[in-house]
Amino acid sequence: MDANFDFDKLMQGGSDAEIVYVRSVRTADLPDDVRQQVEGLDQLYAVHKVSGERLALVADRKLAFVLARQHDLAPVMVH
Repeated sequence: MDANFDFDKLMQGGSDAEIVYVRSVRTADLPDDVRQQVEGLDQLYAVHKVSGERLALVADRKLAFVLARQHDLAPVMVH
């Protein structure tokens, strides 16, 4: 999902949204207990705070962005 985000507005204090980062995660790199819950998926998407704290793991990129925006967060994709 490609979405435009007005970074100028954010930098000028026009938005109260906290930036969060969305990145892909290979399920093989996750702990065993998490892998057991996501059988059949090779990749998930993680939503992280700027500090690095993981907020969520979801099945697809679009869902990660929707989830962040529903919680008044400003998602940015990390490559």
